[in-house]
Amino acid sequence: MATKLTANVKAGGCASKLSPRILDRALKSVPRVSNEKVLVGYDTADDAGVYDLTEPGGRPLAMVQTVDFFTPIVDDPYTFGGVAAANALSDIYAMGGRPVSALSLVVFPAKGDVADLESILRGGADKIHEAGCVILGGHSISDDEVKFGYAVTGLIDPRRILTNAGARAGDVLVFTKRIGTGVVSTALKKGMAAEADVQASIDQMLTLNREICDAILPFEIHGCTDVTGFGLLGHAREMALASGVTLEISASAVRFLPGAIEYSRAGARSGGLNNNREFVESCVRMAQDIPPEIEALLYDPQTSGGLLLSLGEEYAKKLLEQRPEAYVIGRVREYETKPIEVLT
Repeated sequence: MATKLTANVKAGGCASKLSPRILDRALKSVPRVSNEKVLVGYDTADDAGVYDLTEPGGRPLAMVQTVDFFTPIVDDPYTFGGVAAANALSDIYAMGGRPVSALSLVVFPAKGDVADLESILRGGADKIHEAGCVILGGHSISDDEVKFGYAVTGLIDPRRILTNAGARAGDVLVFTKRIGTGVVSTALKKGMAAEADVQASIDQMLTLNREICDAILPFEIHGCTDVTGFGLLGHAREMALASGVTLEISASAVRFLPGAIEYSRAGARSGGLNNNREFVESCVRMAQDIPPEIEALLYDPQTSGGLLLSLGEEYAKKLLEQRPEAYVIGRVREYETKPIEVLT
């Protein structure tokens, strides 16, 4: 019988991340980075750190670093490896960087089926290589719950860094994938999900953000972040606070994965979704007539999610012409009473 990876995990994928409230409290006690070479630290909750490597008289060059690992969000080991790799690579793309090397992070049961581990590693390696990146090594420990991911290093021109801190009033908000991977994953774990809906979610999670990153680099992008474990509203909150603006999001404009609305209505919501809502909702002014299943999805933890972009209207029009998967979900306003306002 094939291994069902999701059977023995409390939460799958980015829904297994630590509650943002707990993480925020813990990080407040950690001294902030003070180094002229650090171009992007963790002060603004950005997607990756950036360290300046430019030598005197040399060409501008910086290193982008990130790390991401989680529990299985799908049952197939090979697919899980690929999704974990795509998710880890996404942070590099969200900064406008090019991934060059990766280190594997493996947590696997001592009595687990080695064939499953081989498939996870192979799936991850194939996706890393698809990105033009190389694996230099890794680290493993034994535990009853499977976890897998990568620490990824990339390179970037320090004059072209994309961050979540530059959104400007008057900008258009563009998103590049559909929402709902957490809800679909929860429905799968509960035995509620249709095979076609699960496959649609898998296909999206396996899609690298490389092509959309290449497409946006010629444009003037004021703000960029990838939407992952803290959900659309959680990552929008980080962008709004880092930029000192209010993000206005139209719930009716957000596109959802097949089945996601129905599964959300049926109660297929993860603990990560509830953690996100608890932490973020005080920063959100939510229109009263938004259906509860839609509101829940706006907090849904995403795995290997899309890029949330803040850019001028003319650039947004050009991007949408080039990349049909991208779509407008709102706009940026001067800061008002809340960082986020969700309209119908």
